[in-house]
Amino acid sequence: MPGEADPTWAGRRADKVPRWTAIVEWSCALRAALDRLVTRGVGNERERRLMAGALESAERAKTLVQRLLAFARRQPLQPVAVDVGALVDDMSKLIGSTLGPAIEVRVEPAADLPPAKADPNQLEMALLNLAVNARDAMPEGGILTVAAARASVRNRDGLGLKQGHYVRLSVSDTGTGMNEATLARAVEPFFSTKGIGRGTGLGLSMVHGLAAQLGGGLLIRSALGRGTTVELWLPISAEPIDATDNGRVTAPPVASRGRALLVDDEGLVRMSTADMLADLGFDVLEAGLAEDAMRLLRAGETVDLLVTDHLMPGMSGADLARSAREIRPGMPVLVVSGYAEVDGLAPDLPRLVKPFRIAKLAEAVAGLMPVQSATMREE
Repeated sequence: MPGEADPTWAGRRADKVPRWTAIVEWSCALRAALDRLVTRGVGNERERRLMAGALESAERAKTLVQRLLAFARRQPLQPVAVDVGALVDDMSKLIGSTLGPAIEVRVEPAADLPPAKADPNQLEMALLNLAVNARDAMPEGGILTVAAARASVRNRDGLGLKQGHYVRLSVSDTGTGMNEATLARAVEPFFSTKGIGRGTGLGLSMVHGLAAQLGGGLLIRSALGRGTTVELWLPISAEPIDATDNGRVTAPPVASRGRALLVDDEGLVRMSTADMLADLGFDVLEAGLAEDAMRLLRAGETVDLLVTDHLMPGMSGADLARSAREIRPGMPVLVVSGYAEVDGLAPDLPRLVKPFRIAKLAEAVAGLMPVQSATMREE
């Protein structure tokens, strides 16, 4: 179909994924540390400007690598039921300010849309990418229309989708359009017609990867002089929408405080996570390797919660979880990984996908601490 990506690209880049994931981890840790310093007003005016610049650079690095991971279909998603109409409405002001006064933004979400299965944060990024692409195709100004509607697939129709019902999110512009040769390469990574320094060539690649991961599809319609329409087809969610925040999970308060044993071989990442746990009320005991953590447990250190990275030199996080529970049966364990799917983990072992913010960590911990309380009562 027009705009379909070369499926071999992701395979050729599979060996790069761990490196990309590491960059995301480091940039997120750096961003968290800098954010804490800026928030606390540390340093003089010049130093704060430097920290703000470093913060922006870390954010750009994270975003670029996330786009690479998304196209490679290895970017971990956290799909929930999303009200796409509300998301589009919420994004309209940001899109308008990003595109500038020369472009009229029209938002047309259908009424009574069913919930879509999506990662709201990734979907917002995808929508903003599509809007920026549309802006660049309208150098003299024009009209951008963002619409959301219910759609059905009765046969493959060139999209490769399963028969069923979907939410179709479309972004249309009145710009220059694309010829057939450009359209055929539109979602090819690093392909760009914007010129040197004006684009990464990853925007449509990222959107294509997102659609594929969610079980949806991407369709691009364009013609020279007639503008472009990009359609993102999202499967309908079987789960209801969280009425509190349109799929964005608000972290509940931590049920109890105690001592957390944090295990991660990356010092900067470990420091950032330790700060988050401390902010949640935990006394944090750190270990750089799983073997170090086991020595602490065998020595009788008091530990109320174990938070461990999965991929580490030597013993993995999954192995550590099993060994730790042999010493301390019933101890709450949270395994952190940069991958959505982790081999070797017991199905009932809680996990948290990187990168995460403190709200996600608080939510995961709050779900574990009642287990600890129940175990203590039984004893």
